[in-house]
Order: sequence, then C-alpha cells, then structure tokens
Amino acid sequence: MRRVLFLFIDGVGLGRDDLTVNPLAAATLPTLAALLDGNPLTASTGRFSHGDAHLCPTDAQLSVPGRPQSATGQTAILTGVNAPARLGEHYGPRPDQRVRDILDEAGIFARLHAAGHPTAFVNAYPQRYFDAVKRGKRLLSAVPYAAQRGGLRLLTWKDMQAQQALSANFTGLGWRTQLGYPNAPLYSPAEAGAQFWRIAQPARFAFFEHWLTDYLGHRRDFRAAVDNFQRIDGFLAGLLDVMDWQETLLIVASDHGNVEDCSTRKHTENQALTLLVGSQSGRYAHRIRRLDDFVNVVAEFLGKNNLAHPQ
Repeated sequence: MRRVLFLFIDGVGLGRDDLTVNPLAAATLPTLAALLDGNPLTASTGRFSHGDAHLCPTDAQLSVPGRPQSATGQTAILTGVNAPARLGEHYGPRPDQRVRDILDEAGIFARLHAAGHPTAFVNAYPQRYFDAVKRGKRLLSAVPYAAQRGGLRLLTWKDMQAQQALSANFTGLGWRTQLGYPNAPLYSPAEAGAQFWRIAQPARFAFFEHWLTDYLGHRRDFRAAVDNFQRIDGFLAGLLDVMDWQETLLIVASDHGNVEDCSTRKHTENQALTLLVGSQSGRYAHRIRRLDDFVNVVAEFLGKNNLAHPQ
C-alpha cells in the first residue's frame, strides 16, 4: 500500500555555512549526511539529489513581501492554496478566521478522508492544552485545526500511554519532566522514529509535527538547537531503518526559516527546508518549488489526482 509520511519541522530554513549561528551547519547529523552524500543542509548545497533522497529548497514567501509566518505558511502546505496571496500578507502564528476559512475549504486531511483514504495525525497533547483551548486561552494552530476538520480526534495522554501517539519532542521526556506525566513512555530518538512508522500503518497519509525548532529559534538557543537537530537525525535513522522504501514517500518539510539563523529571534526570508525520501521521490522532487506544491504531489502519489484544488 502506498503511503505518505509527512514530518513537519517548524521554522527551519536553509541558511549560511556559519558554524556560529546555524545549528544545521554545526550539528553532527550522520543520517542526513548519508542521505545527501555528505552535503550540509544549508543554502550552499542548493537543490540536490543523491539516490532516493532529494533536497528541495522551497519558496516560503509565495510572491508576498515580508517575513513568512506560521499560520499562512502551514496553511499553504496543508491546502495547496497560496494563503499569503489570498490574504495579502503573511500571518501568524495561529490562524484567524480568514486562515481557518482556507483550511475549511481545502484542508488535505478532509480531502483525503472524503476520497476514502485513512489519515493520521500522530501528535499527543497534554490535558492542559485541551483545557486552555476550552477556556478560549489558546487557538488551535493550523495543523491540529486541519486535522480536526478532517475528522480526526486530537490524541491525548491515553493514546500516548497506549503507544498510539508520540510526543512532539520525540522522546517523551518532557512529558515526565515538564508536563506532570511521570509514567509517560520514553523512547530514544531512533525508537521514536520506528514508532512513527508503526503508528502510521493503518493510514495512507500520516503527519507528525515537531515545533521545538521554531521555539528554539525565537529564543536564539543555538546549543539547544544543535542538540535538537541531532535528535531529529536520530529519529530519521530509526524511521528509515524500518520504512518500506518501495511504497512510501517521506516528506520532511518546514514552513519558513528561523532556527537556521540564531543571530536573530525573528523569522528569516531564507528558503524553507524540504527533503523527499523514498519511493519515486525523484519523480516528484522537481515539483516541490513552493509551499503550495505539496498537496498535488501527495495526491498524485496516492493516485488521487482529483484532490488537486480547483484554481
């Protein structure tokens, strides 16, 4: 069965080869280095292919001036609609009603569900998150909003305990040390990557969101960002070790630049990171140029061209 796995990593662009400000240049990333034949995940590598892995620098500005933002960038990824152009601005971090209207119109989870494709959004959320949303103290970001509109239930501590959901930081350690769940399952990064594959089995399209990269970029926490990218590399090692490369398209993608330049707390105008790995990835790599290109690639790979959004 063909399957798309989408690992969304918030706030990662392709920056300079500067070991003092770019954690992607400074980190030790053996899995990613092997995929890219030793080339770094920086702007200097450019568009690059090696075997079944392809680096696709991705336009996050979408012909709209200014720094790209999370709500409109993620919405472009999730809908195939140029959300910044529709609104006339980059907007974020969380969707307002204008952005929610676009997600309601064209969200990939809902469109796949309507076409008969099971989907999965594997992130678990602690109870305090649901409490804050219920009190009106927190708005859903674009990904959980689109997942809910696509008929999915946001996963909870109970799902994580049943090993049917993952912590956004991969290992689950933060659930024990910061969120008050002392019995939360713990994984090494590689074990978490393998667990993502297992959780995704019933789905044709499985999505996992990692937001810590954007958080660390805003904090300019270079050392923590280096450590975090090394965890991401370990997660990918575990996933790629068990993934069916013949029937799976893995998309690793971001919505805008940020953490690749720890000299600033602001988003950057760098091209966003995208990697395609696995089945027929070479066929689709040249198609990923902008944030609004992903939905059509997913639809074609899954054999549902009618998912393409009407222009």
